[in-house]
Amino acid sequence: MTGFVSFVSAGPGDPELLTLKAVDRLRRADAVLYDDLAAGDILGHVRAGADLVGVGKRAGRASPRQEHINRLLVDYAAGGARVVRLKSGDAGIFGRLEEEVEALRAAGIPFEIVPGVPSPCAAAAGAGLPLTRRYAARRLQFITGHDVSGQLPDDLNIAALADPGAVTAVFMGRRTFPQLAAWLIAAGFPADTPALLVEDASLPGMTRLRGTVASLAAQLAAAPPRPSPAMILYGPLGEGEDD
Repeated sequence: MTGFVSFVSAGPGDPELLTLKAVDRLRRADAVLYDDLAAGDILGHVRAGADLVGVGKRAGRASPRQEHINRLLVDYAAGGARVVRLKSGDAGIFGRLEEEVEALRAAGIPFEIVPGVPSPCAAAAGAGLPLTRRYAARRLQFITGHDVSGQLPDDLNIAALADPGAVTAVFMGRRTFPQLAAWLIAAGFPADTPALLVEDASLPGMTRLRGTVASLAAQLAAAPPRPSPAMILYGPLGEGEDD
């Protein structure tokens, strides 16, 4: 009997931001393959006796290969298990969802995708900011801060990213933002455009670092590496809350 895989979005980390559907799938799962950033209290919804398998990928750390994760999903489901693949943020945003979906399709395994709260939404909310503003920020764009090699992608559309009327959310960009900022400023983007870095969005230890594109880039270039997940927002952000 073939099982079933639910790709469940864990949201930014706060268990209260899970959807009702996400909680239901966690409670009924026989096995949960979870990312590092989708662990903690969220796994408290998993029933006793279910298999918990950590498959998270973190920069600078030994991580399971994607092929191994794909094989685990197929093997569990092929044995009849109800499987949850628990991904941080929204599963469809920079989470390598496509590769896992393709593996299931090739094996004839049925699946569903349960959406969740994207990290940029939680980061902006934690800072008391809207992501769009009627007269100033009429476009919102999400980009990744690194490619498969860990470097800033060299095919970014800098003209779009330098649009003064857009708010841009940079995922996984702490290390590469100084280079991105240099590219933006070289393209004529105002160096004094507001920028915000949020660590551990939605969690009790959330921190915010507010500045401009230029000042945030300078601070990150001089700062030592940090393991905490960070979201960077820049553009016409408005005032927000005091840090």
